[in-house]
Amino acid sequence: MLSQQITSQTSGLEISDTTRIGAGLFALFFGAFLLYFTVFAQASVLHNAAHDTRHAITAPCH
Repeated sequence: MLSQQITSQTSGLEISDTTRIGAGLFALFFGAFLLYFTVFAQASVLHNAAHDTRHAITAPCH
């Protein structure tokens, strides 16, 4: 039984467990990288990035 590949059906697409695990690991490591970057970045760098993002999506920031 363990040798059979278990699949899930979503909108007619089959997604294997291997694909799900790979996506989960990618999300985990990418999230850890973002947290690491945020912790060690200078406050002005983070402020400027957030400020530029607000302008890019046309949200008021002032």
